Amino acid sequence: MSRPSPYPRELCERAVRMVAEVRANYESEYAAITAVAHKLGIGTAETLRKWVRQAQVDAGDRPGVSTDESAELKRLRRENAELRRANEILKAASAAIHFGS
Repeated sequence: MSRPSPYPRELCERAVRMVAEVRANYESEYAAITAVAHKLGIGTAETLRKWVRQAQVDAGDRPGVSTDESAELKRLRRENAELRRANEILKAASAAIHFGS
């Protein structure tokens, strides 16, 4: 499980918007990302690059798993594990009743 970001969501969204706004002023997207990360005090440019890539996926501009899809998969996996545990408990209880008779 990934740990929560130390950065507020508003900062992430603002940083991604800023990269899009200033991209034309730099020779590469990464140069724009580096400049924005430095300007906003984001630990490393790589952190902001990941946010930009995820925003592109979420917008449908890049292939990958969107944030919403990822959250839904996580929820379904958790639910599936819970149902498997409940099923095992029921099987064990059923076997105990069957053999106890």
